[in-house]
Amino acid sequence: MKEIMVVIGAGAIGQAIARRVSQGKTVLLADLNTDNCAAAAQSLRDAGFTVETSQVDVSSRQSIQHLVQQATALGAIKGVIHSAGVSPSQASPATILQVDLYGTAVVLEEFGPHIASGGCGIVIASQSGHRLPALTVEQNEALAITPTEDLLSLPFLQNTAFSDPLLAYQYAKRGNALRVMAEAAKWGQRGARVNSISPGIIFTPLANDEN
Repeated sequence: MKEIMVVIGAGAIGQAIARRVSQGKTVLLADLNTDNCAAAAQSLRDAGFTVETSQVDVSSRQSIQHLVQQATALGAIKGVIHSAGVSPSQASPATILQVDLYGTAVVLEEFGPHIASGGCGIVIASQSGHRLPALTVEQNEALAITPTEDLLSLPFLQNTAFSDPLLAYQYAKRGNALRVMAEAAKWGQRGARVNSISPGIIFTPLANDEN
């Protein structure tokens, strides 16, 4: 059976990680922008990788479920690289929370039951998530384990993060790290692991938009 590496987000970070960990595997590259996805796929193919593509909207559970179905039809999912997201200069607070917070929670939730034994997941969070003031124990717990469909209704997000794109991004990225911690136990039951990475500033097109 083919081993599949799912890469969500065809940007520079997703491509860089895929090049390091996808040798001998089939890469399923997914992005909302089909032109960007096609260009990134060709770049990977030129480097010797086997690549399939898909369009995905990570703010939509149905779209993520479709991606899971496509991946499982191709083979055993050995890895999930989730690097898709929007930044404070690119979107409204509501969109940032929908894509970066809710979307990441759905990716973890939907791929978790299908990750192969020995597989791994990587979620790209951000150092911005560590720049928030200390949250209460209750807030941390809420970001970690609140049922996914209720995440965007958390009271402490309503009058703060929903009015400030940077704060929304910080809450989303803090939530990513906490969500990964909670979901890691479930992935572990399948003999798989999942980790988050919080990069600093990396010179990508997304980072350039913040200048």
